[in-house]
Amino acid sequence: MQDDDVFAGPDLVGAGNPVREGTGMYRRVNSGGFIGAMTLGIVIVMAVFTWVMWGMSRQVYVMTDVMVELNGSFKSMVVDMNDINVNMVAMRDSMGRMEGTMAGMSADIAAMSGNIGDMTGRMAQMTGTMQAMTANIARMIADVGRASYAFSNPASYMFGGGPFPF
Repeated sequence: MQDDDVFAGPDLVGAGNPVREGTGMYRRVNSGGFIGAMTLGIVIVMAVFTWVMWGMSRQVYVMTDVMVELNGSFKSMVVDMNDINVNMVAMRDSMGRMEGTMAGMSADIAAMSGNIGDMTGRMAQMTGTMQAMTANIARMIADVGRASYAFSNPASYMFGGGPFPF
């Protein structure tokens, strides 16, 4: 049984067996079954390695697509930011013009407020004038009525019924 022991020392390997003498572990490692099993193991390991590399390359491909899309998004974002900057500059200019216009408009509103105050003060005077004018028009209407009566009855002024009391 010691002859079958592969890991035995040099004294015991193949001792007494002329066929196996001096061959030892070499014959067992070079047997067809062992070489086939090792080759199959290497092929399996390489297949797993290839499958893993294929999976990683797919992920790198997806990541590359995402990065290309991201680059396009960054380009459009830079264009949008430039447009925003142009609009902000135009808005700032418009606000400056509006501020100048608002100052002038504020002065105009103050002047208009003063004019409305003057108008309000003169409304009372105008109301009094209108009342006096209404009274004068009423007297004038009465005078025109008496004059038309006098001209329509020429003898009436001689008998004291006309506008001329003499």
